[in-house]
Amino acid sequence: MLAERQVGVVVPAYREERLIARMLRRVPAYVDAIFVIDDASPDDTSGSARAVGDPRVQVLRHATNRGVGAAIVTGYEAALAAGVDVIAVMAGDDQMDPSDLEAVLSPVVRGDADYVKGNRFVHAEARRMPRLRRLGGEVLSFLTRAATGLSVSDTQCGFTALSAGFARTLPLAELWPRYGYPNDLLGLLAARGARVREVPVRPVYADEESGLCAWHVAVIARVILRRYLHERRIAAEPRPLQP
Repeated sequence: MLAERQVGVVVPAYREERLIARMLRRVPAYVDAIFVIDDASPDDTSGSARAVGDPRVQVLRHATNRGVGAAIVTGYEAALAAGVDVIAVMAGDDQMDPSDLEAVLSPVVRGDADYVKGNRFVHAEARRMPRLRRLGGEVLSFLTRAATGLSVSDTQCGFTALSAGFARTLPLAELWPRYGYPNDLLGLLAARGARVREVPVRPVYADEESGLCAWHVAVIARVILRRYLHERRIAAEPRPLQP
């Protein structure tokens, strides 16, 4: 627990047999439950996660590959069913520094925010980020700000925390299932008046594989536009008169 709040961590994982155990061993002791979502990995990601032997770890496996957004929705639903108060997301590739987790969780735990995103761009080690990856992230952050009105700078960072109470108000089944889910989730949150904050987190680039391709930027831009038009259409629909 953290400040008397039950904490769950969702770990979306695909082909992370090599790194998932290392990542799980570094999750802080105050975390109450860890939900590893194996998105139909062709390797032994699930087995490696179970082999850690941590009683907090619950492994859920998709029968077919559905995408990282869909894996996170499965994790959110499992965490809500378990009754946690705050739900964090940490990638299975050990690309997020566990020492930053408390800072990500704290605004939600204190009741100052409904959703918190890590921001790698304002961290002292921001220069460690590959230049093209940062440029793509800045473009997508600009588009997301324009579409949602939220003051966010690093929309693609997956290191997040969400209030369980607010999560229950979201149509999670609508979340874009693949690349672009962070931007789509921000659109859902903005349309429902969520208090969104960012905190600095350390960018980690070591022996993991990671990248943001040009076609990802194009696809995600379409996802942002899709959510913007969808929420505008809903807002414009006439509401029934109250009796």
